[in-house]
Amino acid sequence: MRSRYSAFAIGDADYLVRTWHPAARPAQLVLDPDQEWLGLEVLATTGGSMFATEGTVEFVARYRRGRDEGLLHELSAFTRHDGRWRYAGEAGTRE
Repeated sequence: MRSRYSAFAIGDADYLVRTWHPAARPAQLVLDPDQEWLGLEVLATTGGSMFATEGTVEFVARYRRGRDEGLLHELSAFTRHDGRWRYAGEAGTRE
């Protein structure tokens, strides 16, 4: 999760696509160059052990776009694919 947040923060769309599960991966990913990511707080995790095949990460990410600031509160699902953790999509979004 932290590596994906860092990729959003520096605008590395290629990394984000590579770490997306193929079944959920978008055909194209366009990042907003005006969105500045300000911080990440991981609130909770499930699964994710060495033997697990699925897990979740609940997080809050703060951002700024122009003068407006906001936050993204999401419960993300991850699954192992070819031995690596991949983002499988939102398990839930909160505001």
